[in-house]
Amino acid sequence: MSMIVWLNGSLVPLEEARISPLDHGFLVGDGVFETLVARGGRLFAAQEHWERLVHSCEVMGLTPTTEEEFIGAMDAVLKANDLLDARVRYTLSSGDGPLGSDRGDVGNTVLVTAVPLKGWGPTEKVCLVPWPRLETGALAGVKSTSYGENVLALAHSKARGCGEAILANTKGELCEGTGSNIFIVVDGRLITPPLSSGCLAGVTRRLVLSACLRAGLSCHEETVSAEALATCEEAFLSSTTRDVHPISEIDGRALNAPGPITAQVQAAFERLAATMR
Repeated sequence: MSMIVWLNGSLVPLEEARISPLDHGFLVGDGVFETLVARGGRLFAAQEHWERLVHSCEVMGLTPTTEEEFIGAMDAVLKANDLLDARVRYTLSSGDGPLGSDRGDVGNTVLVTAVPLKGWGPTEKVCLVPWPRLETGALAGVKSTSYGENVLALAHSKARGCGEAILANTKGELCEGTGSNIFIVVDGRLITPPLSSGCLAGVTRRLVLSACLRAGLSCHEETVSAEALATCEEAFLSSTTRDVHPISEIDGRALNAPGPITAQVQAAFERLAATMR
């Protein structure tokens, strides 16, 4: 059966879907996106993802779709493809434009795709990459389609046997992964970089913070040097598809995974997630 996608308001087979060669999402990465998961045919944290899409659009000067259109398009794609457990991507670009940075005025291009959800291994290996994240950049904290830096960082990490890359910012502070946020345990304290580090305001990151608060677990949003990766006792990644994913190795240094604090956070997150399904 051919994959069915949503393109500009219509469901079409993948092989028939066409995006203009002048689309600025393709030409200059002028767009935003959200990745969600569906379990049992139901989108998880859809409202939170829509709110972040709106924020990204506001920063980039794009017109967001409504929450009803956002959720409706994804539900339609899930149903058309008979998918229950899926990874769903909602992509919005500024549409056709000239061969340069100036935008056109024809309106957005919207594409929704979904594929079966694949699980991760029980733990992940990571490494710190040599390129910093610019915490004061125009797109800091925006989920933009301009993902070239992340592609390069992840390739660097995978060439070293790791499944995720960790980036510091230009101040040498711990920032984020290419598709995840990071939490570490230092001297028994659970820490995650603040949004001022330049990291993405991850939906799962926010839910982890909420889960910790509900469970009475202290989690500190505070600046921490990337050098802390060399001595932290525990660490984990958070993302839409990973949930709370223990890190077993950082730059070749083995960690107990999951450590006791990570295990508590995993349990707290699962309890919170169960109330949202």
